[in-house]
Amino acid sequence: MKKILIANRGEIALRAIRACRKNGLTSVAVYSTADAASPHVFAADEAYCIGPPAPRESYLVGDNLIETAAASGCDGVYPGYGFLAENADFADECARRGLVFIGPSGQAIRQMGDKAHARETARRLGVPVVPGSPGAYESLDAARAAAGEVGFPMLIKASAGGGGRGMRVARSADEFDDVFTQANAEAQAAFGNGELYLERYFDRVRHIEIQVFADRHGNAQHLWERDCSVQRRHQKLVEEAPSPVLDNTVRKEMAEAALAIVTGIGYENAGTVEFIYDMESRKFFFIEMNTRIQVEHPVTEMFTNTDLVSEQLRVAAGKRLRLPRLKRLPRGAFIEWRICAEDPSDRFMPSVGRITSIARPAGPSLRFDTHAYPGYDVPPYYDSMIGKLIVGGDNRKAAIDRSRHALRTLDIGGIKTTTSFHLDLIDHQDFIDSAIYTRWVEERLRA
Repeated sequence: MKKILIANRGEIALRAIRACRKNGLTSVAVYSTADAASPHVFAADEAYCIGPPAPRESYLVGDNLIETAAASGCDGVYPGYGFLAENADFADECARRGLVFIGPSGQAIRQMGDKAHARETARRLGVPVVPGSPGAYESLDAARAAAGEVGFPMLIKASAGGGGRGMRVARSADEFDDVFTQANAEAQAAFGNGELYLERYFDRVRHIEIQVFADRHGNAQHLWERDCSVQRRHQKLVEEAPSPVLDNTVRKEMAEAALAIVTGIGYENAGTVEFIYDMESRKFFFIEMNTRIQVEHPVTEMFTNTDLVSEQLRVAAGKRLRLPRLKRLPRGAFIEWRICAEDPSDRFMPSVGRITSIARPAGPSLRFDTHAYPGYDVPPYYDSMIGKLIVGGDNRKAAIDRSRHALRTLDIGGIKTTTSFHLDLIDHQDFIDSAIYTRWVEERLRA
């Protein structure tokens, strides 16, 4: 590969462009008319407008992206996360047109990106799974019949895609129809696929994910875990590496289970295997696999001293893995704080408008990934995340103390951000004591 189309926007597009430059590759950006002044447009070697602001008319139009790649002489396509990153048809069409899709094959995306198929695959490979429906449904009648077998409370979630979109909890049969209909509409709008999977819901669990990587030469490895239990309505707010609640026995079992899936399906490139973990029973259950790089990959990069995006490019080019073999947990602790253009004091409503100033924290073991700048207009059409603040220390307490200072220093003028929420969270005793669970924010903070 010599020239890469970056089929995304914002922070991840900038991240991919930097990785291309580091690896001697030419980068080609795409942008909607709303993103004409976004930094990734100017950072890339070339840039092309692909349509109006609405994602379904720009970033989700796979044919236009492929035509742009072909017309500009690209030989690879980097999807990042979101949009078409887990679209198997898009991956297949890239391959059919002679473009390297920098991710897993379309077959792997279908097998593991579809939550119902992924569950059956995990079960076949001996990995414990959460009880759920045998398939995915668009028909309310068919789903209603399956719901009785799964039981309540129930998690209804989009079979294709992630990020909390198309995901709802139905606590009884009485509310099932309304919840299913809402999730179906949201999944259709976000992913172009309204199929929904039904899964038994657990009220108080941790959300743990294992970063995995594999090449086409049969090499596969993990880079330990991230704890993503601080969530609001299934959207992750904070991630930590390592998890503060796992002991080494469970940690190794979970990592080995993730690798069993990767090797069992012949997976290639970056992926994340996600589990829920019940702290009382110390049991974990597979819930899904994300067949792409994650939003929160920087916290693993900081923790393991790696460059996962560069490794994606290398593996897609047919090279062997060169990630470090981490037989033991690395020293230190890192926390990633998602900075979103939202107002925590007003039910996390989006805060669009012009950023007037940015004061950035600086120091050792600190990283701030963002595409925002003074004068940048936050558009209303896309995800609200405008940055990720990653802070580390010799241990979790040190990482928290350093994070507190960094969050106080970070000041983004002109809009509201979730920084204020993080400053409240960081001093809450439950967070300090690692007593958080996935619904803690809604139940304890009523947010």
